[in-house]
Amino acid sequence: MTTSENPTNQRTVPAVSIKIACTGASNKANELGMRPMQERAYDKRGEQYLLIKSPPASGKSRALMFVALDKLANQGIQQALIVVPERSIGSSFADEELTKHGFWADWKVKPHWNLCNVPNADDEKVAKSKVKAVGEFLASEDKVLVCTHATFRFAVEELGVEAFDNRLIAIDEFHHVSSNPDNKLGAQLSQFMERDKAHIVAMTGSYFRGDSEAVLSPTDENKFETVTYTYYEQLNGYTYLKALDIGYFFYTGKYTDAVMKVLDPTLKTIIHIPNVNSRESTQMGKHIEVEHIMDAMGTWKGVDEETGFHLIEITTEMGNKRILKVADLVDDSDAAKRSKVLTALKDPKQRFNRDHVDIIIALGMAKEGFDWIWCEHALTIGYRSSLTEIVQIIGRATRDAEGKHRAKFTNLIAEPDASEKLVVEAVNDMLKAIAASLLMEQVLAPRFEFTPKDQGALDGFDYGKDGYQKGKTNVGINGKTGQVHVEINDLKKPESEEANRICKEDLNEIITAFVQNKSAIERGLFDQENVVPEELTQLALGKIVQEKYPELEPEDQEAVRQHAIAAFNLIQQAKKELEQAQQTLGGTTAGPSGTGNPDDKPESNIAFIQGVKRFMNVRDLDIDLIDHINPFESAYAVLSKAMDEATLRQVQAHISAKRINLSPEEAKELAIRAVQFKKERGRLPDINSQDAWEKRMAEGVAAFARFKAQEKAKASS
Repeated sequence: MTTSENPTNQRTVPAVSIKIACTGASNKANELGMRPMQERAYDKRGEQYLLIKSPPASGKSRALMFVALDKLANQGIQQALIVVPERSIGSSFADEELTKHGFWADWKVKPHWNLCNVPNADDEKVAKSKVKAVGEFLASEDKVLVCTHATFRFAVEELGVEAFDNRLIAIDEFHHVSSNPDNKLGAQLSQFMERDKAHIVAMTGSYFRGDSEAVLSPTDENKFETVTYTYYEQLNGYTYLKALDIGYFFYTGKYTDAVMKVLDPTLKTIIHIPNVNSRESTQMGKHIEVEHIMDAMGTWKGVDEETGFHLIEITTEMGNKRILKVADLVDDSDAAKRSKVLTALKDPKQRFNRDHVDIIIALGMAKEGFDWIWCEHALTIGYRSSLTEIVQIIGRATRDAEGKHRAKFTNLIAEPDASEKLVVEAVNDMLKAIAASLLMEQVLAPRFEFTPKDQGALDGFDYGKDGYQKGKTNVGINGKTGQVHVEINDLKKPESEEANRICKEDLNEIITAFVQNKSAIERGLFDQENVVPEELTQLALGKIVQEKYPELEPEDQEAVRQHAIAAFNLIQQAKKELEQAQQTLGGTTAGPSGTGNPDDKPESNIAFIQGVKRFMNVRDLDIDLIDHINPFESAYAVLSKAMDEATLRQVQAHISAKRINLSPEEAKELAIRAVQFKKERGRLPDINSQDAWEKRMAEGVAAFARFKAQEKAKASS
């Protein structure tokens, strides 16, 4: 491929592709009008601290309504304050006639207590002016207030945490909170929990942050009862959506010249253009970039007076003329025009009108909490450093809607130029995209329940027609939750209650930190000739677990590490095995990286599980095997499909050139692993061993002894 011949690659390169079972379970309501996730949350309504981890479109806002109404009516809570990151999300908590669907009360917010409806309510100056309104609400007999995170922060600063005693504080998009002392909302939350006189419900679709900071401190997190509803459960329970694709598309030159290579105007699409300060920006200005995109679509025919949408005439493949309605959320030069467009998009009368708008172009908006059920394609231009942001953007396309059978997220990203001597920035950005795809593969997969070999069958799991058989390879499936039970030889069991909780609830957060570890992903992808897989799976991941959960005993830290790497690696290997099986069958089977026909209802929703079974059928699964697999091999294979050999070699050379010798910390970790090796084998690792990992541990022991001798010499001098 050369730039002059082709500005963009012509191949679709899916990093993740999943076929959805369409069981309809996600949309089925019980006698109280609750969908499965909402029912799960309501069952925990008596908890003082409740954390709801659930994907977009699963009904978190209504779940909160059910829980809050019970707390107000039956648990003696005086008032409920709903706190959202930006005012556009406040509309999710508008009045709802819940009694129509079987609940015993309706959700009502008096208009003057929905502070998100005040213009620019998320602006700092306006937010400060709303503090008085919060104080007036707390002194009133009214029950519900909705405000932005900013307004709430200022109110707590002025009124003090004690003013919120006996109130419910519900924090939406909880990943905005951080345990970092500089995060004001996080610090205030700690104060509330230390005082212990308020109830807190926290809700998020992505319980991890792009900056790798912990959302909560371990001490505070232990106080929360967690309700988890996975993407896997949500998507497979849909009625209409049958397939979701996530992938890369590389371009060279200007993205405005390449965007039509990936934009299908017939699909309902949200386009997120790059930040003006990013390397993908054309530097022409954001308004001009939007104009270029619209010009590439077709002929501009004016603006709709009622909605403010641009009208673009296109010619379809059949040769017919059609008018596209395009909402421009980038243009902020005229506040009145922008407000008209936003109002039109939020019009509740148009929520179920598929033809209301065709394409939305945005920069910082239309991400978390933005509800457009018809979106079929989320097209993001440029790398995103925040994995949370990517998860939120993908969530815009994963709503279920009649006639919507396939959804996709495309990341249009600039290809590193092999002719450049310095590709540092391009490589860094590419790593972010790869990290996101690895994470999403984890998020979209079923949850695993790992146990040591021959521990026995778990309740609620189906082990096939022959049932659970001791001494044999067993894979159990829980049809209700989508969980998969896998047995692993020599797997360490978590001993403490906290370690058990982490293994059940937090594995994705640990994997997120792992795939965001720049050194680990660089070496795992581009230094495969020199890297020993155990350096990644044991040292790099082990260090992350130690830093994230310092309060755990070493045995529990190791158990958590083993569970995390098993979940991560098993998905990568299952995908690989399934791909090989599909190739053997001529590529006709749809699966996590297959295509298939999205309009055909799949026989089952266990594509990943089929890969797991195939992997286990050819190997007796044990933790040593899992540790010995490079977890980034699959990502490298996807990348190699999309980039030419010269570019890959240039990137690989750049990474290899940065390789450094062992640090004292790395030597210490290797020495610790060597001690464990001695316990298991009765001897220390041999530096002349043919096994690369044993040799590396021996090198670590020698380096650790050398560092200790240097320290002793320095101290004596």
